[in-house]
Amino acid sequence: MTVSRSPRSAVSPVLVCTLGVLLLLPSSLAGQAPSAAPASPPPTTLTSDAEREEFLARARIVRTRPAPKGVTNTMRVTLSDGSVEHDASIQAIDERRMVFETPQGTELNFKDSWRFNVAAYRIDRLLQIGMVPTTVERRHGAKPASFTWWVDDVLMDEQQRYRGNRSSPDSDDWNQQMWTTRLFDQLIANVDRNLGNLLIDKGWSIWMIDHSRAFRMNPAPRSPENLSKVERRLLDRMRDLNQDNVRRAVGNSLNAEEITALLKRRDRIVEYFDGRGPAVIFDRKARCC
Repeated sequence: MTVSRSPRSAVSPVLVCTLGVLLLLPSSLAGQAPSAAPASPPPTTLTSDAEREEFLARARIVRTRPAPKGVTNTMRVTLSDGSVEHDASIQAIDERRMVFETPQGTELNFKDSWRFNVAAYRIDRLLQIGMVPTTVERRHGAKPASFTWWVDDVLMDEQQRYRGNRSSPDSDDWNQQMWTTRLFDQLIANVDRNLGNLLIDKGWSIWMIDHSRAFRMNPAPRSPENLSKVERRLLDRMRDLNQDNVRRAVGNSLNAEEITALLKRRDRIVEYFDGRGPAVIFDRKARCC
């Protein structure tokens, strides 16, 4: 996947997730692997979300192949509208089980759905985070699916960064991105974040991909210890979330119960940061998504 993003968002020294370890700097994907053959088409001039959404929704599929990573039958496709070509990741999985065994234990009322990729993108944009690639709902063959913009100029994923002991040239910016990543995962109840689904582009921006196992029904963050610091404006935007604006943003990608659970987690997260005072608040320059 390849995407471009202006000012970056936020994370910090070593972080341990319930479902994976995200290691942060001082010196935590199924849909997309770092740049590897076959190479992506050249970057395009489609820079806004509106342009990319239109392209993802309507451009013709000219080539299809399996994505290099993942367990959800993700496909990588090349799209063309006649003048622009770009790759996308497609997930059509929509699986539900009463009981599902995971490496972390038994999960009841398990869901693994492409819809949550769309919901994660729309919540990301509602909060003006800008770390989830543009994603739309579109049919692929006989099935509805999520089409996600393939991120351009991927340098590596977080697993490769950690194994190679590489550090961002700007550790403060890196830590702030990671703090935001951890907060976002707690907000959307993402139970499947792993080192492979955090992509790092050549500008050391972090991209969060593959959210098909998110939006669980737990009313509180599963791992509050992963909440470290929060951007001031992001905290304000979280306060502004309500049933109406979330419903308008996510459309049919979340049901009423999933939205209610999201808002309950938001309440707990806001309460957590409010109780810790100004030491956990940081300010960033305006970002573009």
